[in-house]
Amino acid sequence: MRSAVGEREPVTGWEVRRPPQRGRTAGVSLAGFRDRGTGPVDLPVIPHPALTLVVEFGDGPLIVGDALGRQQRGSLVAGLAPVAMRMRGENIACVEVHLSPLVTHAVLGVRPAELARTVVALDDLWGRDAARIREQLGGAPSWEDRFALTDAFLARRRGTGPPVDPEVVRAWDRILVSRGRVRIEDLAAEVGWSRKRLWSRFRSQIGLPPKRAASLVRFRHAAQRLTAGASAAHVATECGYTDQSHLHREAVAFTGVTPSALAGDPGLATDDIAWAGREAGETR
Repeated sequence: MRSAVGEREPVTGWEVRRPPQRGRTAGVSLAGFRDRGTGPVDLPVIPHPALTLVVEFGDGPLIVGDALGRQQRGSLVAGLAPVAMRMRGENIACVEVHLSPLVTHAVLGVRPAELARTVVALDDLWGRDAARIREQLGGAPSWEDRFALTDAFLARRRGTGPPVDPEVVRAWDRILVSRGRVRIEDLAAEVGWSRKRLWSRFRSQIGLPPKRAASLVRFRHAAQRLTAGASAAHVATECGYTDQSHLHREAVAFTGVTPSALAGDPGLATDDIAWAGREAGETR
């Protein structure tokens, strides 16, 4: 039996939950994760076209580290397309939040460009509020309550912040709709800006240059196709990569592992169950 908050069938030792409906803040999506105690977790982090906020409340430490040896323990915020990272830990329980870069400043209080390609402790952004929401989630009796608490907390924190330029919104939407297969010259022409102006304003407000953002969106779609069982060669052709080697390089750059290793990794299947078809980056 499935619960009211979207309980999914067990996948590789994870309990994965989804809220029954969208929250009150546009551009924000939630999912819940709890490992089933089958042993230590060591998985690549799958990039998304959204900033990721993780509020942990489990018994064991959640550790995210990158290839350079940098580590972040506990609740965190990851910007768009950080260097390849792995998640490690045991007895992990957390609510994960995906934030469209269009609403990140309003919800987190910082611009996406300040978080791009890096990971920071949630305490550094929210101070005592971070400890407060962790305590509330740990004491909540159900996933439904945890999602409601998180949704209400994010709604209360949302400020005004400077608006994103309509041209940048349009360019971001085109990148998402095209699954990253759009020429930056065409984007600039569509919004009526020079390529240089689009690059500058887009990077400032989204956190990545448009070409890198398009690569991120394209790779996310490629990862979903790998999850569905498509071969790396087929995915490379379908998603617009120059060849299979091009997909290989992108996979290693984004996740630290090859497409074949990624396709067989339990983290990708778990991630896809939680987020497929409902990325925060796909909404305003």
